[in-house]
Amino acid sequence: MNPRMLIAPALAALLAGCATSPTGRSQLMMVSDAQMSQMGLASFNDMRKQGKFANAPKERAYATCVAQALVAVLPPPWNTQQWEVQIIDDKTANAFALPGGRIGVNQGMFKVATNQDQLAVVLGHELSHVVARHGAERVSDNMAAQAAVAAGSIYAGTRGSDAGNVAALLGAGATVGILLPFSRTQESEADTLGQRYMAKAGFDPRAAVTLWDKMEKQGSGGTPPFLSTHPAPNKRAQVLGQQAQQLLPVYQQARASGHSPNCRL
Repeated sequence: MNPRMLIAPALAALLAGCATSPTGRSQLMMVSDAQMSQMGLASFNDMRKQGKFANAPKERAYATCVAQALVAVLPPPWNTQQWEVQIIDDKTANAFALPGGRIGVNQGMFKVATNQDQLAVVLGHELSHVVARHGAERVSDNMAAQAAVAAGSIYAGTRGSDAGNVAALLGAGATVGILLPFSRTQESEADTLGQRYMAKAGFDPRAAVTLWDKMEKQGSGGTPPFLSTHPAPNKRAQVLGQQAQQLLPVYQQARASGHSPNCRL
């Protein structure tokens, strides 16, 4: 088979799926918001059926308070969407937000994010992944990478190469060269957007440096930066610190305008 027969439709799909993130970055979008919402709701409902939600009314009310303050300053349509917050019966420090309006906060997060500003850092970051359609972008990136691997394998077969070995090598190259770098970009973008949203909502953006420093100490470390899905810790702290200073006027104006959340556990 002529590989051009595969490449032409793939290029057409790529051109048709171009989008722009809230920071102005070009994105590949091959799935719709409606499809992603269905995926998010299905995943959340699966967790519910599996009994992963903790009976923790105080923690849930506290996390909901922080989430609602952040949602109020998100761009449409996310600021008018109904968001459900659940506490996950898990002692690790983690949280997530899903397309479809669902937020999960692990019980272990409250031991690291010890005040409303620090929790706002986490939830602002996770909500930013949804607003920036990072989930859809990741799905689209995987679809494109799989198409490239398939095309390369077929071409290798026509050249007498071992298609299985070629597919494995192409797969590894796609992961390191395409998927993980996009993930690092998405994490940095979520940092930037999340800090903006928390400042607009009346949460202190300087808490971002403190929170991510705590999170870094919680991690195992040792992952090479070029294979990490997160920005290098020292660079992340530096960027967050600079952005916090730039966002202080936004935070102060938000507080003066009545955006003064008072969420307590």
